[in-house]
Amino acid sequence: MIRTAAVPRPVRIGTALVGVAGIVTLAGCSGGSTTGGAAAPVPAETSAASTPAASASASASTSTGGASSTTYADGTYEATGQYATPESVESIDVTLTIAGDTVTAVEVTGDPQAAESRRYQSEFIGGISAEVVGKKLDEISVTKVAGSSLTSGGFNEAVETIKTEAQA
Repeated sequence: MIRTAAVPRPVRIGTALVGVAGIVTLAGCSGGSTTGGAAAPVPAETSAASTPAASASASASTSTGGASSTTYADGTYEATGQYATPESVESIDVTLTIAGDTVTAVEVTGDPQAAESRRYQSEFIGGISAEVVGKKLDEISVTKVAGSSLTSGGFNEAVETIKTEAQA
């Protein structure tokens, strides 16, 4: 009986090893098709097909000339931008006057909810004119003005809205 019990045991181990090897092989196959394999050439072909169109549009925008590819209608535009502080969500109203794609005047009005925001918005409002007046609208992206960095996020959001509204 010992021999009879010993014979099925090696068979079970062998079967288990074959089963494990099969699972590892299948796992390797499924991983290969998910990460690469046939999926990799498809995006490459797609991007190669879209590359000439992208080059053509890039050439067209270059030939229309200059650093700014967008033209903006002259006028005065207003938008509101929001930004989050640790205490609250704040908003500011931004008014930009544009002439020849250049900012000729800026006005920012704050509505601070927290005392600290009142101070930072006030400092931002006092320093923003020096940062944007005389610059092309497409060049404006402020990060920190007079010590205020969070207010810049709301200002940049408002500028993006104005750019959309002012496109000629």
